Amino acid sequence: MRSRTIEAYKTTLRLTDVQRDIVVGVLLGDAHLETQNGGRSYRLKVEQGHRHAEYVRHLYSELREWVLTPPKQKMGKTKGVITLNLAFQTVSHEELASYGSLFYRARRKVVPEQIRDIATARTLAYWFMDDGSMKSRQSKGVIFNTQAYDSSDIRRLIDVLEGFGLEAWERRQSDGIQIYVSGSSYEQFAELVGPYVIEAMRYKVPLTRRTQLPKR
Repeated sequence: MRSRTIEAYKTTLRLTDVQRDIVVGVLLGDAHLETQNGGRSYRLKVEQGHRHAEYVRHLYSELREWVLTPPKQKMGKTKGVITLNLAFQTVSHEELASYGSLFYRARRKVVPEQIRDIATARTLAYWFMDDGSMKSRQSKGVIFNTQAYDSSDIRRLIDVLEGFGLEAWERRQSDGIQIYVSGSSYEQFAELVGPYVIEAMRYKVPLTRRTQLPKR
């Protein structure tokens, strides 16, 4: 599209409630926002390892009208290891500026103070698909990889989980703090996020789970 056509097209864009839930969920995870005009508008940038290509394509389909170019492969680096990733970005838009002011302080991503007011079960599901996992095959516990956040951010996220009736606490690691959701809350957690977890990510949250899982 030519620049004038793009600008005219952007005036027609409005985030739906579903898209807002998704944006908040992925921003709690690995996605980030970028501005090139001092915060007047932002673009959302999504990038995941190739193992999660179907998830990236799903996010693209959910945000399709906001994206001019389909997901593309790009090289990344995780803990010093070169990886093949799949990535896309939205157009830069004023409607995303509100999320920029919520999620960023001095160019650092933070958890908004009002996150408990805007997080839904769908938000929780996308956060989990983006940045969560089961603790182990022998445990019903759930892990959120929140090592990039500080202790006040972690506390806000735990408040969100507790607001859904889940038992959660900090789990300190050498590279930061994870959030652990107790195995006693697993069935409730699965019921909350289950309707929104896509098929390709079902391995992360089996619908039924025993304390001791059989070997495959």
